[in-house]
Amino acid sequence: MSKNVLVIEDEPNIIEAIGFILSRDGWRVATHSNGEDAVEAVRSRMPDLVILDVMLPGRSGYDILRDLRGAEATAGLPVLMLTARGQNRDREMAEAAGASRFMTKPFSNSEVLAAVNQLIGA
Repeated sequence: MSKNVLVIEDEPNIIEAIGFILSRDGWRVATHSNGEDAVEAVRSRMPDLVILDVMLPGRSGYDILRDLRGAEATAGLPVLMLTARGQNRDREMAEAAGASRFMTKPFSNSEVLAAVNQLIGA
């Protein structure tokens, strides 16, 4: 199975860390850092999985996720949401928007690997 992931995140250190972790595990990692055109980036790449930050320039990850869930082509796409804020309210908002999984920053390498592999059934 192909393992293509699109990481939508605006913090360079997080992008680098996730890219390193996943590429070492055989994933092909693409990145995008702007919320405004993130939905189009997903549609054009059609990855197997999206890792989506909650707070992005231009648009919230929650809004992006709602758009993805509302479109037939991306409705079932596994989405791992990341946030620096881990309150219950944030988790509830992610679940309401349709997140497949929710993870708070900071995270461990093993947590990220386990989450993405579980989301694609690997």
